Amino acid sequence: MIVVTAPTGNIGSGVVRGLLENDEQVRVVVRDPSRLDPQVAGRVDVVVGSHADADVVDRAFEGADAVFWLVPADEASVSMDEAYSGFARAGIEAFTARPVPRVVGISALGRGTPVAGQAGHVTATLAMDDLIAATGVPYRALTNPSFMDNWLWAAGSIKSTGTYFGPYEPDLAMPSVATGDIAAVAVDLLRDSSWTGFQEHPVLGPENLTFTGMAQIASDVLGRPVRYQQIPGEQFKATMMKFGNSEAIAQGLLDMALAKNEGLDLNVARTAGNSTPTTFAQWCTDVLKPAVDG
Repeated sequence: MIVVTAPTGNIGSGVVRGLLENDEQVRVVVRDPSRLDPQVAGRVDVVVGSHADADVVDRAFEGADAVFWLVPADEASVSMDEAYSGFARAGIEAFTARPVPRVVGISALGRGTPVAGQAGHVTATLAMDDLIAATGVPYRALTNPSFMDNWLWAAGSIKSTGTYFGPYEPDLAMPSVATGDIAAVAVDLLRDSSWTGFQEHPVLGPENLTFTGMAQIASDVLGRPVRYQQIPGEQFKATMMKFGNSEAIAQGLLDMALAKNEGLDLNVARTAGNSTPTTFAQWCTDVLKPAVDG
């Protein structure tokens, strides 16, 4: 039995589908079962609730062979620690009291860089990883760069003004990965019983791209002009708060972006083993174009 947390998100839903395609038994932890894909809802064991809840986690982890762990940072959190390590407390206690054979979690690049301690969401994620690893449970932290899927946040502005706004340096080439590829890597690790201990497992996407270059690719795929415009950090933070994020979460998003501008995502050498196949052009064709044109 493989337990999947956050099964209705982009990554978690892909993990569920991938496991079912490989005939694995799957148990999901979900607040609202109606949000499950109807094609999978009848094929999984469902534990209703939040994986921040100790009783829910105890029920979910009973008899588990592996756990997929993803913390969906609450946009209303009053601190980054609350959003990550605080949310994970029940799971960490369960990993200590009733160890499962292996855990695969969603994490971030940046460990060991000079800016890792001032990187908002990334700093909090790495601290959570350390707490999970300290339980002794076999753990693979999938360390990811920014998601290609973040461009979906700007589908409306791309459609109306042809512009993607952000605080990132326009001409700094950085890795970017499709969430579907992250899910595929997670599925392979969840099904592999041969590994032990704690390691980070980078998932870098196929290539490093600048935001200017990504905008050009989006232009080519969409058949309309798209440009990237860098905006001041305080404007970005204010926009994030306007969209419902608390000040702490908005500041964490800004700190993460500024750290990426300082090379947070550039400390891991690219190899065939940590590169994934979906190009940004393919992702734009499959995901962004339907969102903008729809």
